[in-house]
Amino acid sequence: MLKVGLTGGVAVGKSTVGEMFVKLGAHLIQADQIARELMSPGQPVYDEVVRHFGEGILNPDRTINRPRLAGLAFGGMSGAGEGPRVQELNRIVHPEVIRQQEKWMDQVGRRDPSAVAIVEAALILEAGTAGRFDKLVVVTCAEEQSAERFARRQKVDLAAARAEVRRRAAAQLPYGEKLRALKAAKGFVIDNSGTLEQTERQVQRVWKSLRRLPNR
Repeated sequence: MLKVGLTGGVAVGKSTVGEMFVKLGAHLIQADQIARELMSPGQPVYDEVVRHFGEGILNPDRTINRPRLAGLAFGGMSGAGEGPRVQELNRIVHPEVIRQQEKWMDQVGRRDPSAVAIVEAALILEAGTAGRFDKLVVVTCAEEQSAERFARRQKVDLAAARAEVRRRAAAQLPYGEKLRALKAAKGFVIDNSGTLEQTERQVQRVWKSLRRLPNR
């Protein structure tokens, strides 16, 4: 089985690219979805997040209000005066997310030894988990496009989106460092700045390259 890490900055279109790979035959899991499940009431990670960040992050139904938590973690408006606490959040959530990813990849490999298993995660390089994958794919787009996509997704105005994208980007490696790490790993870059058709053609080229690689 080939293990592939799919990563990139905020709102660059990682999920869109991931869906394109799935249509070509890849297996995909999203780190963000794993984290959502781990932070649901009754889970140990949920208890730890609430203990560290307080009950102010909870909705009336006791679920975690993710924008409010993000504000505290990334130093947004709701976290004004406290400073970014993203590393604190990552220390709680990441170890279990990684364990779940590994468990999923093992299950895929047992079912289909010739599979391409893709893990979509924003912080693969930052979390030091790149070595768990055979290949990396980094998705990019222009910063203004990222802000526009974030604004549409979160239903906020563009100025707020720009500020939030920059705050979150500050918790990630600079783009140049990501590309250097990618080059060292002989990975792939997909530029999602153009049309969906242009992105899809790039995905198809990368897919052909992945399928030519030996399964590990």
